[in-house]
Amino acid sequence: MRHELNRLVNTIADEALRKQVADLIEGVTVEIGGVTFDGLSLDAAPAGMRQHHAYREGLIQHTVAAATIALTLCDIIADIYHGVVDRDVVLAAVITHDLMKGHVYRVTAQESYGMSDLGERVDHLSLIVAELIRRGFPLDVVHAVAAHHGRSGPISPRTIEALVTFVADNADATLNGEVLSAARYLLTECAGIREASFTATHAFAIVHAKQARGCSGVAEELAKIREGAAVV
Repeated sequence: MRHELNRLVNTIADEALRKQVADLIEGVTVEIGGVTFDGLSLDAAPAGMRQHHAYREGLIQHTVAAATIALTLCDIIADIYHGVVDRDVVLAAVITHDLMKGHVYRVTAQESYGMSDLGERVDHLSLIVAELIRRGFPLDVVHAVAAHHGRSGPISPRTIEALVTFVADNADATLNGEVLSAARYLLTECAGIREASFTATHAFAIVHAKQARGCSGVAEELAKIREGAAVV
C-alpha cells in the first residue's frame, strides 16, 4: 500500500509541491511548547477509532482510496462538466488531509483504538493545517485540507479543489464504514457473534460470501479471518 501512495505522490506535476508532500509523509512530527509528541506510523495507523478504517493500515488505505476517487472526480469535472480543476492541489490535499490521525490515536490495552494524550487536546485537522502552514504549503492546499469535513468542519469548501477533496474523503469513509457495518451484521446473523477484528478487505469478502453462498459462506470467511488466511 505504501508503494501505491508513493506512486500517487509522484503524479504531482509541480516539482516543489511534490517534494513538500513527499517530505511530509516521510516525517510527520508534532512539537508543541518544546515537547515532541510521537505517534503511530503511517503504515500502522487507523483512519478512525470505530466508524471507518478502524484497523491497522486503515489510514494509508483510506488515503490511497480517497486519492483514487479524487482523480476520477477530476476526470468527471474536466470531461463531462468541462470544468477546470488543479489536480496537483487535489492530490496534495487528499494525501495529507488525515496524516495526523496517527498522532491523535493510540492502541489500547484491548487492542482497539482510543485518543492519545495529544488527541485529547488537539484534533487531527487543527494539527495538519498548522503543519501545512508551518511548512509553507500553498494556500489552496491548506484550504482544501481545512475544508475536507465540509459543512461539519471549521470552514466549507470554497474552491473546486476543496470540494473534490471533501467529496472523495466522504465517499471512501462512507463506503468503508457501510461495508464494515454490513459485515458485522452478517456475522451476528449468521455466526452469532457481535464483533470481530477485521478489515474492509475482510468485510467485502464476508458480504460477497453471503451473496454467493449464504450463511455457510459467511462462516467460511470467518474461519479464514481467524486462521489468518484471508488477504489483509
